[in-house]
Amino acid sequence: MHRPWPYLLAALLAGCSFALAAADYRAPVSHDDGWPVADARAVHLDTAPFAALEVRLADGSYKNITSILVARDGKLVYEHYFNGGDAEHLNDVRSASKSVTALLAGAAIDRGLIPGVQAKVYGFFPDKQPVQHADPRKQAITLEDLLTMSSLWECNDENEFSSGHEERMYVSEDWLQFALDLPIKGFAPWMSKPADSPHGRAFSYCTAGAFVAGAVVERAARMPLARFAAEALEKPLGIEHAQWNTSPLGIGMGGGGTRYRSRDLAKLGQLALDEGRWHGKQVISAAWIRAMLGVHAQARDDADYGYLWWCFRKPVTGIDEPVWAMGGNGGNYVFVVPSRQLVAVITSTAYNQRYAHPQSQEILREYLLKAAQPGR
Repeated sequence: MHRPWPYLLAALLAGCSFALAAADYRAPVSHDDGWPVADARAVHLDTAPFAALEVRLADGSYKNITSILVARDGKLVYEHYFNGGDAEHLNDVRSASKSVTALLAGAAIDRGLIPGVQAKVYGFFPDKQPVQHADPRKQAITLEDLLTMSSLWECNDENEFSSGHEERMYVSEDWLQFALDLPIKGFAPWMSKPADSPHGRAFSYCTAGAFVAGAVVERAARMPLARFAAEALEKPLGIEHAQWNTSPLGIGMGGGGTRYRSRDLAKLGQLALDEGRWHGKQVISAAWIRAMLGVHAQARDDADYGYLWWCFRKPVTGIDEPVWAMGGNGGNYVFVVPSRQLVAVITSTAYNQRYAHPQSQEILREYLLKAAQPGR
């Protein structure tokens, strides 16, 4: 079948455009922020998928992406900003902040401020008692229950009728009292009880629980959560700019809304990949990182859950390899792929859009991971 010459010309131009895009690959610029940089090809990455991705971003196939960064073998090798994003912008990564709270819980345990994940939550807040819906099972709730989204509180952000839905918390003044007062949830016949669930935990996504986990760290450290984060985590990583939100009564918001620059988000991912080390210094204990990035609950059919970190497997990569992730509304992600020694940051402002999370996961699967195919 003969193609008309305009079709052939268009195909030729498209090929030339792709070739030019591939040739235009540029390694990230070295800044005074602790990130070593390298050419992607020097760490055995194929730059063609990056070029193909930039074409899709330019033609609007992917919407509201503001930055994409990739680090491999501890070196930053790809860094691009889109749609008004830039290297100094403090990205509102929403619930990806929860994963930072998990790191801070580890830092507090490392310092002996919290005895361990089995610490009873209500014991940190004697001033908030007595609580409503008193029940011995509430007093038995542990920090680990909050970190794994598996406490017995009736709290489910995916159910608008839930007593503990985050939007109900936001319109109250005392978020901490709101959470501690929540009733014990019941299990309808179609719901899996903890004893019948994988890992013995019935997962229920609960921002109020992550907020309380941050409040536990704040009480244990006897300082604002933002200050503890700066001293225990951000300064050791060379993170100079961050923004933490607080509740109406001034308690640090460990459940969402923290803002970081894209390069600094990549540092958090690299810290997790390197078992708590940054430039050879142990910032968070390796034991905590291993526990944090261990599967403790099944969140969905396609995802497991560690300590406020997601774990994706086949749905993201197509093969059985764990992809750990900080994830937040809008499609904001920090992906950590141990099998490929890869960290990827995707920031996005597609808040409350159905396409947001599938879009970011597709970018990882179809482009960033293909640049790092095994054997390269």
